[in-house]
Amino acid sequence: MPVKSFGIIGVGVAFSPNLKANLYEGARLALFLKAKLVLIHVGTMSDEKTKLLHELLQGHQAEGLEYRIYCQDGDPVEVILSTVSEARIDLLILGALQRENFLKYYLGSIARQITRRASCSVLLLVKPSVERVPCEHIVVNGLADPKTEQTIATAFSVAKSLSAYKITIVEEIKPQEVAISVDDDRSLRRSQIIKERLKHREESRVKQIISNIPDDLKDDIMVHSQSIFGKRGYSIGHYAQVVRADLLVMNAPRKMTFWDRLFPHDIEHILGELPTDVLIVQ
Repeated sequence: MPVKSFGIIGVGVAFSPNLKANLYEGARLALFLKAKLVLIHVGTMSDEKTKLLHELLQGHQAEGLEYRIYCQDGDPVEVILSTVSEARIDLLILGALQRENFLKYYLGSIARQITRRASCSVLLLVKPSVERVPCEHIVVNGLADPKTEQTIATAFSVAKSLSAYKITIVEEIKPQEVAISVDDDRSLRRSQIIKERLKHREESRVKQIISNIPDDLKDDIMVHSQSIFGKRGYSIGHYAQVVRADLLVMNAPRKMTFWDRLFPHDIEHILGELPTDVLIVQ
């Protein structure tokens, strides 16, 4: 069972009001995952800025945190993506707006642009916090896709590192798979039978994936499977929001075109309105 390893974590550093919260989130995660931290700053790095970063991370450094600072002038998206490659970053942490207006969504914010192009996994934080907020419930996609097995395994690995106690695997089933016009009791019954068969098929597939996950990653974690009929991306995002999940784990998107962003689907629904913190596994 492939589990994505996050040995080097990058975090975008802007000297904004969220600086301390973003740094602390990155430092804590690096310590939990036993990873090294790379601080990425777009712009010049003065002695004053460097001193501030060292002061803020002093406590985490005492706990064993190892970090480096990368800084470069240029376009934020290009600088961050080039640093990901140069520093061999496995996981990139970015702050993101929870909801964007149409103009920003259409053009793509920095976080969204990076997410669509990054060669590494990306963690989008909607509410970074100086004080740790425990991660208790993780929702992960269980759709039929070659990437899903690794994504689910990675969700279990992250859950273990963060001491989460519950994982819900959501199988999104397209309404078109039922494809029956319900206009009487007989057609309603046929529709229900088909839905139950589809749910059983998806649950069996997910159970097989779970059975391959090492037992040490499953210890003390409550696992639940949930089938949902609805539009992919939108349905799981809404579900994560309703159950108040602390983290939503998704497969990385395929390459996006202009039309994919204009007529969103799958991961684009998540990127347009983040229901919670989102980990996109590359």
